[in-house]
Amino acid sequence: MTTSLVRPSVEIHPQLTDPLLPELLHPARLLWTPRELADLTSTVTTELTAGLRGILRFDEDRRWWARLALTDGVELWLLSWLPGQHTKPHDHGGASGSFTVLQGELGEEYRYPGGPIRRRTHAAGEGLGFGAGRAHQVTGLGDQPAASVHAYSPPLVATREYDSLADVPAEIPPLPAIVRS
Repeated sequence: MTTSLVRPSVEIHPQLTDPLLPELLHPARLLWTPRELADLTSTVTTELTAGLRGILRFDEDRRWWARLALTDGVELWLLSWLPGQHTKPHDHGGASGSFTVLQGELGEEYRYPGGPIRRRTHAAGEGLGFGAGRAHQVTGLGDQPAASVHAYSPPLVATREYDSLADVPAEIPPLPAIVRS
């Protein structure tokens, strides 16, 4: 009897060569909690700063982003924000998420279904993990460029955009994951 082992799939940005990142990704973990995602983005931001700065770009015409890593359980992104650049109000289609600010300052308006719209400011080194029901809009604040590291689990779940956070429904149904080819 032959047993075949399937190795978990791991993709890492070619410019990130620090051996710590593959260890942090736990490729066999298929579903991450908001706390685990927050620990991941915090550690990547503090321990891989030089590698992230080597990838980081800013674009005056639109927000810039690069996928840093992808496993069957998590995706990791680096995003840049010039002052005033922002997302549209959106949810993450049923995925849990996290972000940690690498540099600069981000403003966030957020809402859980049925709850009030709230505002927070996140400075460099600050981050949070959040559950699947959170919808938000993120904006680059201040007069300096900002950057942040984001993680989502499950990965490759489409976001859903809204005209405003007031339009977030009382229940956010999950969206199907995007299938990798």
